[in-house]
Amino acid sequence: MAMVVAIGTFDLHFPEVHSLKEKRQILRCLLDRVKAKFNVSIAEVDQNDLWQRGTVGVAIVSNDRTLLTQIGQKVEDIITDHCQVQMLNLEWDFV
Repeated sequence: MAMVVAIGTFDLHFPEVHSLKEKRQILRCLLDRVKAKFNVSIAEVDQNDLWQRGTVGVAIVSNDRTLLTQIGQKVEDIITDHCQVQMLNLEWDFV
């Protein structure tokens, strides 16, 4: 049985945000929601000091690529459904 890792990179835009504090509150809520719903690792990995932009990294490990794809889609749905966040770019890599 082989281990498969899905690595997702989400470039996000926060159009209504006017400070780093506001961005971090929204992002914390979003990250906590994903962590609570799925057993994934998720964190802001780039653009930490920009108040209207952020890059979030997600890592999921399984022995089933189909399961990884399904969980990845659900994580995408949570992020894109958030009313204060716009997804600019999304990339998944499987290792």
